[in-house]
Amino acid sequence: MNFKILLSTSFIVSSLSTLAQDGGKTYAITGDGSNDFRWMSIRQVDLATGKVTQDVYQRDKTAFVLLDAATKQPASTQTFKFDNNGTTSVVQMQDAPTLTMVAAAAYDKKHDKLFFTPMRIGELRWLDVSASATSPKFYAEKTQLLNTANLMDEANHITRMDIAADGNGYAITNDGNHLIRFTTGKKTVITDLGNLVDAEDNKSGISIHNKCTSWGGDMIADAYGKLYVISANHQVFKVDIDSRIASYIGAITGLPANYTTNGAAVDADDNIIVSSANSFEGFYKFKMKDLAAVKVEGTDKTYSASDLANGNLLYQKEADAKRNYSMPSLAPMAPINTDARIFPNPVTANEFRVLFDGQKAGSYTVALTDLSGRAVMSKVVAVSSKLQTETIQISRTVAKGIYMVKVTDASSQLIFTERIVVQ
Repeated sequence: MNFKILLSTSFIVSSLSTLAQDGGKTYAITGDGSNDFRWMSIRQVDLATGKVTQDVYQRDKTAFVLLDAATKQPASTQTFKFDNNGTTSVVQMQDAPTLTMVAAAAYDKKHDKLFFTPMRIGELRWLDVSASATSPKFYAEKTQLLNTANLMDEANHITRMDIAADGNGYAITNDGNHLIRFTTGKKTVITDLGNLVDAEDNKSGISIHNKCTSWGGDMIADAYGKLYVISANHQVFKVDIDSRIASYIGAITGLPANYTTNGAAVDADDNIIVSSANSFEGFYKFKMKDLAAVKVEGTDKTYSASDLANGNLLYQKEADAKRNYSMPSLAPMAPINTDARIFPNPVTANEFRVLFDGQKAGSYTVALTDLSGRAVMSKVVAVSSKLQTETIQISRTVAKGIYMVKVTDASSQLIFTERIVVQ
């Protein structure tokens, strides 16, 4: 197995409306030039041209501040073990932001933070992008939840990360046995959601857990709440966050034989741009509809890139258009009556029930929408009793996923809304 493919080399070296797509603010984790595979520097790149536009942090060159996120005090010197050709060595070195190299990063444009995880350390770190460019300010969140097991085992290295439509960050270990969620605001909360599960209808036989086909790579997110894993070996999976089900989509075509897909980001035109940590061939791009890659002409070939990160979501324009034109406008929101209840949640038998506890008699509309606001179905309900429960049938053609249930009265005032999961 080529460790560069998995970014696991065995040496250690020195809200309904989203923000506009920003194709120009993309970050790459790179080496420092041709034939340098030490992915410890951070550069800003232009996805349209493939050119580096700014050196944000260069290892051994850029002065920086690294603080413990909890104490806001300088982070301590690191002591850790690594395997050097079968011999376990213990190393102490002055901490650096990207110590031990980085294979997973995600840009949160709402808070202007670049999150990442150095391999073998088991910490969530981030760069405060808004801080002084001459002395970048980094933070380290120490948590046992990222010490998933033996950090020397490449299976436990976090190599895929992105910020999803819900505003949370998500990261996945190489082996797919840990889907990790982290909040991005002032207080960081990290949760291990568990292992990914291969979809039952996967006819390809390619598992999200397979080492040769599905480890490494990167991850992007779409505007509908899904994640997409792009493995180092060109395989693409769609991941439902709530069910953790990974559905195989296919393999990217048109890439050079030695081009591993280690970084991925979405541009303003819904192209997925990929970079390689194993090749100095620059960027390639493809559409999700056909997975056919073409070269980004003029792209910079100076650096290999182990990861790409920006704040763009796949299908954002489509989701915005559906939200703006597909849904009838509602009257201003009325105070939410929390007596109403929707159950069961998650929905497992193609139906759910709405409890109209304390509602006035009258006509109500129960609408099921996707996260973009597109109406999936609706039903008009006549309420006549204070404890009336109404059963809502969901068509079996409705895909599994996250939806919103909106209850409005006869004057289109919103009475109650709740997110549900259809399994």
